[in-house]
Amino acid sequence: MSHYTSPALLASINSPADMKDLSMEQLQQLCREIREYLITVIGDVGGHFASSLGAVELTVALHHLYDTPRDKIVWDVGHQGYVHKILTGRRDQLDTIRHYDGISGFLKRTESEYDVFGAGHASTAISAALGVAAARDRKADDFKVVAVVGDGGMTGGLAFEGLNNAGAMKTDFTVVLNDNRMSISKNVGALSSYLARVITDPLYNRLKGEIWDAMERAPYTDQLRSFAHRMEESLRNLVVPGAFFEDLGFKYIGPIDGHNIEDVVKILGRAKSFNEPVLLHVITRKGCGHESAEADPIKWHGVKARPKPSPKTANSSAPKKVPNYQDVFGETLVQLAERDERVVAITAAMCTGTGLVPFSEKLPDRFYDVGIAEGHGVTFAGGLATEGYRPVCAIYSTFLQRAFDHIAHDVALQHLPVVFCLDRAGLAGEDGPTHHGNLDLAYLSCIPEMVVAAPKDGNELRNLMYTAIAYDEGPFAIRYPKDSSWRYDASARFSPIPIGKWEVVRPGSDACILAVGSMVKSAMEVAETLAADGINLQIVNARFVKPLDETLLEQVAAQHKLIVTMEEAVERGGFGQSIAHHVRETLNSTVPVRVIAIKDELIPHGPRKKLLEYAGLSVDQLTERVRQAFQQATGQVTDAGSKSGVGATRAASDAAASTSIVYGAK
Repeated sequence: MSHYTSPALLASINSPADMKDLSMEQLQQLCREIREYLITVIGDVGGHFASSLGAVELTVALHHLYDTPRDKIVWDVGHQGYVHKILTGRRDQLDTIRHYDGISGFLKRTESEYDVFGAGHASTAISAALGVAAARDRKADDFKVVAVVGDGGMTGGLAFEGLNNAGAMKTDFTVVLNDNRMSISKNVGALSSYLARVITDPLYNRLKGEIWDAMERAPYTDQLRSFAHRMEESLRNLVVPGAFFEDLGFKYIGPIDGHNIEDVVKILGRAKSFNEPVLLHVITRKGCGHESAEADPIKWHGVKARPKPSPKTANSSAPKKVPNYQDVFGETLVQLAERDERVVAITAAMCTGTGLVPFSEKLPDRFYDVGIAEGHGVTFAGGLATEGYRPVCAIYSTFLQRAFDHIAHDVALQHLPVVFCLDRAGLAGEDGPTHHGNLDLAYLSCIPEMVVAAPKDGNELRNLMYTAIAYDEGPFAIRYPKDSSWRYDASARFSPIPIGKWEVVRPGSDACILAVGSMVKSAMEVAETLAADGINLQIVNARFVKPLDETLLEQVAAQHKLIVTMEEAVERGGFGQSIAHHVRETLNSTVPVRVIAIKDELIPHGPRKKLLEYAGLSVDQLTERVRQAFQQATGQVTDAGSKSGVGATRAASDAAASTSIVYGAK
């Protein structure tokens, strides 16, 4: 049970059914109490802040009017879904949001019957909700379906594919466009400008207001208001450029003030009465009700948990903080672009998250934010590359999955030198399974012509970026975690790294660990611990996952009793499997290969350190796995199935981490 006290009215709302008979005054009070509760709880425990504050009245109106969960509300992304969680039985769990074993920060079907469709990537709500509506029609049912999508989500091509299909199907279906002029950063593109013109057109808004005010004062209000609605539609077609949504087959209503609960309930109720595609345009303010969040919604998009009191004294000296990989990437790209005018940067609505703010400020004419449109961004980069530029696509690992075909067909197939820099590779922490970048080594390595690399620290990231921009034979991908860069010197000279060449970072004669990226530092710690047990480990920084360093691998196989691979990625199709295959099939070696990677399962959300333990990748667990693998390979133990995992967070941590041993003998 939460230790946060809910305000009086909110405490009585345990499901949407408790909201049905509330008066308008009570709905207004409920909105105030929800906002107060959000600010208190999320301000303390952390989470998506400004988006949720901006969606209070809209969410209250939806659950007040619609018969959920029979009626289906499909939310886009989930940043705006916290109020939805509060109203659907998860109020007292809000303080666990994004925490290990707590509720998800996104919509999750297994968490609640009210979460109709899981959402972590943007622009999916319209397509998913339309599918629900089509299923309803096939079953001859009559429940209502609503898609709630932000204007940021509307920058994604999938949203327009859904709109196009919905307008043609002509089914009973409502899209609520929650327009706050923001994604995580400011929105970009022609649609954003179009919506701004709709919102701000003085003639349209003044005449619309005057018509409705006059009708309110006149007798026979219902008849006259129907006439006023027809007048409004005619006026909009006259004044608003294009009447875009109506041309797509939607009845357009709006724009309306999304923070006036009375208006939202009234007009949303009208939209509900139609049995055709409707788009309700609602204007909200990100961070509404919190002065700082309204003033700087980018900074307050998400907040971290309030730090606990530290036992350290004010005089204690803290070690110098090493920047995160995303900040190393951003600073390095500016340096490289200042040296090479061919370099341009591309991001998909994640300027802040990818570390590109310095680049966008210093070199704005060479910076492209394409909106939430990863596929377009990759093909756009391919077009730039055909004209001699060196586009660098900064996209989260999990989001680049959406552009797989574009990478394969539009870039690799044409041997185009596009650089992909993948932040959030591996375990992404509190954002959970929608954001973990576990699949990238597998989905990138299978693409012909692709170079795939992972730096061991910030200095190596700099040099890999330098190498990638100079590489002109095809695409080059660099993946790195949401973590400290370990070692970084911004003033060091750039040094090219030979493509496909690994680095021996610790000599050893007994066994060899081939470690990828974030696992190099962990492998070094494992080696130090096991040295005390008389096990002499060689550590190789396998910074290139593709192509492999076949020369060094042949030496490793010939000189050691065991090869261990470590990667913060899925085993299937990953680095370890490619090593095991090469050792068996190409080298015809019988040296055993132990693959340590993430098993074929979805990893939950929580602090990165906790998730590494869950996945069997903490240093203690790695140490025990390597110890047992060495003992097994040298005949010191016979039980290959014995459990390992010192410090594991559950009984059999091997269920989460793959540690299969593959023998080279055919």
